Amino acid sequence: MDKAGLFFDRMRTFVRVAERGNLSLVAKELGIGQSTVTRHLNELEEAVGVPLLSRTTRRVTLTEEGSRYYTNCLQILRLVEQAAEEARDARQAPAGAVRLSCTAALGVMHVTRMIFDFQDRHPDIRVDLNLTDERIDLVREGVDVALRLGPLADSSMKLHAVGESQRLLVGAPTYLSARGRPERPADLSRYETVVMSNVAGSNQLRLSAPDGSSLTIPVSGRLRVDHGLAAREALAAGRGIGPTHLWLVHDLLDDGRLEVVLADYRPSPVPLSLLIVPERAAIARVRLLVDYLAAEIAKLPGIRPS
Repeated sequence: MDKAGLFFDRMRTFVRVAERGNLSLVAKELGIGQSTVTRHLNELEEAVGVPLLSRTTRRVTLTEEGSRYYTNCLQILRLVEQAAEEARDARQAPAGAVRLSCTAALGVMHVTRMIFDFQDRHPDIRVDLNLTDERIDLVREGVDVALRLGPLADSSMKLHAVGESQRLLVGAPTYLSARGRPERPADLSRYETVVMSNVAGSNQLRLSAPDGSSLTIPVSGRLRVDHGLAAREALAAGRGIGPTHLWLVHDLLDDGRLEVVLADYRPSPVPLSLLIVPERAAIARVRLLVDYLAAEIAKLPGIRPS
């Protein structure tokens, strides 16, 4: 590697340490020893002439000079990577890795199969899929794109709105036969509800009435889960009534294992969005995956395109 290449390599190490705040995590991510990471940082600080990082036994933080240098490094590395990508794209099919984070249930039930088809079309693109319902820091975790359900507060990311995920109330026929079917929303407070423990306000059910008004019904249940697939299994097993996304249970509704409850009253739809790290948005393989996922997800049951 020439001198310029070595310098860019040290900059990349510095950027990841700044984002992760931990030398051992970066060493593991890059597949090198922690002593090598330390050497890269020392060499870069020596070349720049100022301390860029403040190190403690538990945490690595940016100095004031390091913070400014980090911002400039991001811009430089982005331009270098984009230039290389554009040169390659002009001569050959897009290649390389795209790191995708996706809400877990949607990823298991639908997105994974979409990625199979995407890679059949683009065999030189590797997709690293991370399934989590946590709102991770995309830059810190090295993620290019995140598919997220719900309102978004992260304005620093590039947003590609996919649409709204329609929800409905469902219950198993066995449960409804044993308990009787609710006739009006107020009845729901007397039924077991499968509660999502990781959703704020899940002890209340907010419904839209046919006339456009809103209702709030207090609900409770003996079973609380923090994963959509667990809620799906609980509802199908007759553990109670619950609000759910149509894409999560459409097959269970089709084969009669679940039934819609109070069809005229619906929980509010949930925004579904793709978030892209701005520095990665112009890379061809990232654009390809974002455009493909947006088009395919919009075809899922209960997704109303933006």
